[in-house]
Amino acid sequence: KKTTNKKPTASSTKKSKKPAAAKPNADNSSTRSPRTMADVPPAMRAQLNAGTREARTLVEILVIDFAKLLASLDLVPKAALEAMRDAEGPGPLSNSQGKRLGITQRMELAGTLLDQHARPHLPTLANHTSDTIRGWTAYALARREGLTLAQRLSAMRPFADDPNPGVREWAWIAARPAIVAAPLEAINLLTPWTRENSANVRRFATESTRPRGVWCAHIDLLKREPAHALPLLEPLRADPSRYVQNSVANWLNDASKHDPKFVKQLTTRWLRDADSDRATTYICNRATRSME
Repeated sequence: KKTTNKKPTASSTKKSKKPAAAKPNADNSSTRSPRTMADVPPAMRAQLNAGTREARTLVEILVIDFAKLLASLDLVPKAALEAMRDAEGPGPLSNSQGKRLGITQRMELAGTLLDQHARPHLPTLANHTSDTIRGWTAYALARREGLTLAQRLSAMRPFADDPNPGVREWAWIAARPAIVAAPLEAINLLTPWTRENSANVRRFATESTRPRGVWCAHIDLLKREPAHALPLLEPLRADPSRYVQNSVANWLNDASKHDPKFVKQLTTRWLRDADSDRATTYICNRATRSME
């Protein structure tokens, strides 16, 4: 049997390339986002705790030591810092397992402490480099005692349009208890927001009123009677922003878990009237993704 010895070609001898290493920043931290808290480089952690760097991901937010970040402001008394250290755990404000409080609980505590001890500085803190401190400021304003719902939502308007997506989330989460307490008033106040030029502001109108939502209390009235929110949903059914489209779709997907008939009828009508509009089609398909 004749055998032929083929000369290896360049392609057959070429070794597979290893993934390129992430380029370091000036502070020697990688430009690649850490996947776990343990992956966050010490230099990045120090900057986050000092308030000199914005967080890019949830992991980077969760790694922040709120007590150190609060201390960096030099605006609150020692007792307030001790309260935040306790919340970071273990301490009297920790949970029943002696661990740090949940992220939303610590955000609320930080906002309360700033409102109690640093209220005159809140306008400046609303523009702080740290997105977490801007989020604390949103909590301070949204949870302040004695405000009307209209006042709370007006205070959230700049945070709803913050360039950092984390701050935009904190804005509606901070306002959520007031919205849950008066959903029909909230819908009435937020309906003009659906006509704003900013997609971020339009998205706040639906995200803050979702029947279920995430990291927040549910709105029972809208779970039972989602049609109340049509003044918010109808103007956004063909919104050009994917950011808004996802929020509208998630609102309806929430509603489908309690009133699938409403969602089915609404999306059917939208698709019929939309004449193959891509935005509406995307919203309807995503809204009904978990329906049979």
